[in-house]
Amino acid sequence: MEKITQTRLVPVAVIHDVADAVPLARTLSACGVDLIEVTLRTPAAIEAIRAIRAELPDMMVGAGTLLDIYQVEEAVKAGALFGVSPGINRSVVEKAHELELPFVPGACTPSDVEKGLSLGCKLQKFFPAEAAGGIPMLKAMAGPYQHTGLKFIPLGGVKANNAADYIKLPTVAAIGGSWFVDAKLVQAKNWKEIEKLTKEAVQMVRQA
Repeated sequence: MEKITQTRLVPVAVIHDVADAVPLARTLSACGVDLIEVTLRTPAAIEAIRAIRAELPDMMVGAGTLLDIYQVEEAVKAGALFGVSPGINRSVVEKAHELELPFVPGACTPSDVEKGLSLGCKLQKFFPAEAAGGIPMLKAMAGPYQHTGLKFIPLGGVKANNAADYIKLPTVAAIGGSWFVDAKLVQAKNWKEIEKLTKEAVQMVRQA
């Protein structure tokens, strides 16, 4: 969790081919981003996590889109160092706690937030950020919850043109995004473009 709040940028990657995992991770690392969330939306995801952990042991590799306890178990076995879900499911969070996997559940309403807090999750993913009210919604929720130490990682509609506005909010620990690790760029093995976009994202975070 400290690594996430220090980096302030969470690349959310959809990897279709295991062979792309390590080159993608190396590209991010070269740009100063030693952090990646590999979403479990493809058959290659678990092996991609395992490959990155084997080749880049210093990379903070997380597993995203964890929807059930079996995926949590798979992610831990593959070497994932943190887990993320789009919503909040008590059984998933409790399994992650049982396996000592730092976990970031998704939330977009006060009820979601309070359920997360009751499960000990003070870092939550605000998803889908733009569709759920974006920056005005985050500002509104800061009032009743900021004193709890709650922080958010907005994701969903966060892009190069609005990311700086999100990162400036006091309740935002980091921003999650896929615009600089777009699946099409990964599949095309366009590491140069990914490097360019990542450097721009890193610079944006520093300036903000």
